[in-house]
Amino acid sequence: MPGSTLPPFPNDVRTHPLLIIDYKLIKAGDAGEVNRLWEAATTIGFWYLKNHGADQEVSDMFDMGAETMALPLEERMKFEQGDSGRSFGYKKAGANAIDATGKISVLIYKQYTDTDTGALDAVEFINVSKDDALGYPQVVHRTYPSTVNARMANTIAPFVRKGLEVTYVVLNIFNDKLGLPKGTLERLHDMEEHSGSETRCIRSPPVQVKETTKSAVLGAHTDFGSLSFLHNRLGGLQVLPPGHDEWSYIRPIPGHAVCNVGDALSLFSGGILQSNIHRVVAPPGVQAEYERWSLVFFTRPGNPKVLRALVESSHIIAEAVKKQPDRNFETGSTAEEWFARRVKYQRINNRTGPESWAASRGTEHTPTAA
Repeated sequence: MPGSTLPPFPNDVRTHPLLIIDYKLIKAGDAGEVNRLWEAATTIGFWYLKNHGADQEVSDMFDMGAETMALPLEERMKFEQGDSGRSFGYKKAGANAIDATGKISVLIYKQYTDTDTGALDAVEFINVSKDDALGYPQVVHRTYPSTVNARMANTIAPFVRKGLEVTYVVLNIFNDKLGLPKGTLERLHDMEEHSGSETRCIRSPPVQVKETTKSAVLGAHTDFGSLSFLHNRLGGLQVLPPGHDEWSYIRPIPGHAVCNVGDALSLFSGGILQSNIHRVVAPPGVQAEYERWSLVFFTRPGNPKVLRALVESSHIIAEAVKKQPDRNFETGSTAEEWFARRVKYQRINNRTGPESWAASRGTEHTPTAA
């Protein structure tokens, strides 16, 4: 497994504390733990999740990622996402912009920067659609490298199912807290409906220049979908909570996932659930000298679902929207359109200027952050 022997996260960097939520307790309906989850989701929108029972699935997925990244670049590029707004497949390093400035303040990975088009990301990853994983060997959206296919049934599909299990427990808690009719949020994320839900295994190279550990390798953003189930082996994830003007690391804790709310849940809830801005920088301290691997399952609504506040279904959401007259909760966009737009305009080949970066934004409270 990549990153099995790594130096500890340093104690001399700024971190932001997160509540640790016990999955076994929320699954059992423990009222106190459910309230703590709700506190996390409605304040910063991030929390640690322990006792999730996915350790073996996570380890196997990291092995799949390592096997895929070991393929020749020429072979990986046969399955590249492309520039049309499709997320599934391989994404090469340097394919996406990480800011709107068109200027580079610091060079971290010199091969992934372009002084004419702006700073580029330094991460590569393989995304596998939930629909392709659960439907295999039927091809629903696209084909994948041989290393993915070899592990589709015994590695990827089990991780998808675990991610969905966690998601539905959390969604049903949010459903009750928001005063929605039973099953509303789960129906918006029906497992059988085609969606943008996907697994992602990410590799970031070691930092080449020590002074550049504060620059982003994956630009500031909110997540596109509803819920993210993230597993990190090294530091690098940072958050910029509302009211803060400095980025803070999220300390990785072994055996703990990091979960966060995305744009769709924030919109459905009328802004009650917080989709917070975050980014990835090089790991701090000695960790920066190591390859960084991370793994995530993104749950997103069914493709045709419209992203808007569910004001007709909940007086709690309706009241929340009334208190925010300056915010627009009527996107007029389906989940599929929202997702494709954000993916498409991050691609450097689609960049025409700062307006392209603006077109890739979601619900960020600080849309110019990088």
